[in-house]
Amino acid sequence: MSTSTQPRKKFDLDVDGFLVDPQKWEPALAEQLAPQMGIADGLTKEHWDVINYIRRAYEKTGKCPNLFETCREINLRRAELKRLFPKGYMRGACKLAGISYKEAYLGADYLEHSAVDLHAIAQRQEYRVDVRGFLVDPDEWDEHYAGHRAFEMKIPGGKLTKMHWQVIRSLRSTFYKTGKVPTAAETCEANDLEIGELEALFPDGYHRGAVKIAGLRVR
Repeated sequence: MSTSTQPRKKFDLDVDGFLVDPQKWEPALAEQLAPQMGIADGLTKEHWDVINYIRRAYEKTGKCPNLFETCREINLRRAELKRLFPKGYMRGACKLAGISYKEAYLGADYLEHSAVDLHAIAQRQEYRVDVRGFLVDPDEWDEHYAGHRAFEMKIPGGKLTKMHWQVIRSLRSTFYKTGKVPTAAETCEANDLEIGELEALFPDGYHRGAVKIAGLRVR
């Protein structure tokens, strides 16, 4: 646990620099953290439009809106958002809004949906992937992307089950916490799974299956 030491205001931050209690957010937190986020000249109206939308969405739904929802709502291109928040969406914009990777998945209702159904929804969305089919920017991930990738893979029964989502969210939370993709062994330990159980969930393999569906990649 660390505490910001900027003048006037003190906020309880976790070891990754995220606000411990999102309910205790104040605009002063964003102003104080902005220089650490690569925003040297202060927060502009464009920054505040993003931050305020994230706060409103969180207060209404209990979870952090994804990058696509935020861009659509305030009519902002992804490249413009990247310019505004050089550290990225989750580690930049959401951190300034007092929301962490933990709140990104609270209240999410995508559990045992058919991969085919999610695939149909995902057709309305565009994702940038590399030549191997891995997502270029992990901040562009959403549940629809996971459904789209699962549709192409050998997911048993054609559905992402509660255990699939648990592994996927565990991967993403670990990545945002540590900046690294956990190993298969670490993922098994974190989710109380045997390696054979993980293989059964993701027949295409750990990296080409679980990691890819989670919108991550090992370079």
